[in-house]
Amino acid sequence: MNPLPIRNAMTVDVEDYFQVSAFAPHISRESWTSISCRVEFNIDRILALLDEEGAQATFFTLGWIADRYPAMVKRIVASGHELASHGWAHQRVSDQEPHEFRDDITRSKMLLEDIGGQQVIGYRAPSFSIGRHNQWALDLLQEAGYRYSSSIYPIQHDHYGIPDAPRFAYYPRDSDLLEVPITTVRVFKRNIPAGGGGYFRLWPYPVSRWFLQRLNRLEKRSAIFYFHPWEIDHQQPRQRGISMKTRFRHYHNLHRMEDRVRALTRDFKWDRVDRIFLERHA
Repeated sequence: MNPLPIRNAMTVDVEDYFQVSAFAPHISRESWTSISCRVEFNIDRILALLDEEGAQATFFTLGWIADRYPAMVKRIVASGHELASHGWAHQRVSDQEPHEFRDDITRSKMLLEDIGGQQVIGYRAPSFSIGRHNQWALDLLQEAGYRYSSSIYPIQHDHYGIPDAPRFAYYPRDSDLLEVPITTVRVFKRNIPAGGGGYFRLWPYPVSRWFLQRLNRLEKRSAIFYFHPWEIDHQQPRQRGISMKTRFRHYHNLHRMEDRVRALTRDFKWDRVDRIFLERHA
């Protein structure tokens, strides 16, 4: 008898295109309310895709978005997915003082629980902005009632990451808060991103598939994958005045993203973060 396929965690960072950190110097938070949102339409497309393929996921949702689209949040929950927090307004943890961060994670958690009618136990920092110098954030997450975080990316990157952090789920700082890092594979003594985002749009799909197959088959580990609603939206407005690097990172292969996510749901088994990692580490 063949063993059951390893379940992997599919995650969606629920934010709109104009809220990404790379656009922050060009689009102020004060202007967000005057910009037409596209997130609800894109989330509905994602929900339909996951439903068609029988996949479950965790939706790390901004409080700012949930406050404006409560019906969308309720549809996420009604579809059987996990509702988790992405903070309130996509402000990097590294740009906040401890008291500001405490208010941010408490406010977003309370709102999401009020709308979704279920306990919110997961958190992902905007732009993976928990690093070496703000580990105090993990203590505050535990104090606020979160049970896991997916905020420390074990890669070398110009904006985030701790390259020598553990690759797989662990308890940092001797705490009861589980950290679940985005998936990487080890190649030539270096962690290579294999869990989504812009890298998934950059690699040819067979490369990404091979990375995840290697993790499942050779390391016998569950992957954790992430993407954003705006990544399946190649018709989103183009931002002017940004650098070539930012333009490439944000827009590259958007038109291929939805088909690639669909291929992932067919090639691998997907479930929620809480069911995969908390059950295993209970």
